Amino acid sequence: MGFLDNLINGISLGSIYAVIALGYTLVYGIAKMLNFAHGDVIMVGGYVIFTLMTSLHMNPYLSVIAAMIACTILGITIEKVAYKPLRQATSLSVLITAIGVSYFLQNMALLIFGEKPVTFTSVISLPKITLFDGQIVIKSETTAAIVASVIIVVGLSLFVNKTKSGRAMLAVSEDKDAAQLMGVNVNRTISLTFAIGSGLAAVAGALLCSTYPVLSNTTGAMPGIKAFVAAVFGGIGSIPGAMIGGLLIGVIEILGRAYISPQLADAIVFAVLIIVLMVKPTGILGKKVSEKV
Repeated sequence: MGFLDNLINGISLGSIYAVIALGYTLVYGIAKMLNFAHGDVIMVGGYVIFTLMTSLHMNPYLSVIAAMIACTILGITIEKVAYKPLRQATSLSVLITAIGVSYFLQNMALLIFGEKPVTFTSVISLPKITLFDGQIVIKSETTAAIVASVIIVVGLSLFVNKTKSGRAMLAVSEDKDAAQLMGVNVNRTISLTFAIGSGLAAVAGALLCSTYPVLSNTTGAMPGIKAFVAAVFGGIGSIPGAMIGGLLIGVIEILGRAYISPQLADAIVFAVLIIVLMVKPTGILGKKVSEKV
């Protein structure tokens, strides 16, 4: 049953990557920005939940909701302060700013909480699932990660395709100037995109820290990078692509650790990405876009 155990663990990890990747793919798909501070918003969400649960003894689920609100406000603030002034700037300027915001959040967390990692108490209290007379035990964190990722992907897809705000996002994604001429508030739409992505980052922080219960100022850094890889793998800008990319990256990483080498698992993930992009540069579900000159 070793392979099935590893496969389940890979799907669990991949589901967390998928939730994180949705933040990247939303912001890039709508605003055409790579928000490399997204992983650090996850860390902030984790610390908010930890503080509320340990210092204020708040209910775990209420703590997650409060973290979602806090991260949503943080995401809107980051967009207004750091990215909005660069709306017409080059991609390199936006990228450098995103890296600067990332380091700012990491160092603020270092100053407030210190450099010593803390032990995170799981916010999930679902029952375990046993299969094959107890030979396989699916942890509550695994179930929660898989269910949450499916619900979020379905909900986001319906929101983007069926609501007025979602259609505004699609219009801004296609052409900001044309959307503005048609009455779409571009600034508000981009802020909404950051708000949704940052709120999802808090959920990802809860899932990540519950599954791997060590929290520090760099908690979201590596998962954020791998989730970005997942978004590119699946086709950045595609919501289903983020889900598929996240699951594949998670399974590849866990199977690589189990059957090849724990030290080479990350290298294997990036090597697979390079191979996929050589075959299909836009990712699995990405679409080639022709730019008008």
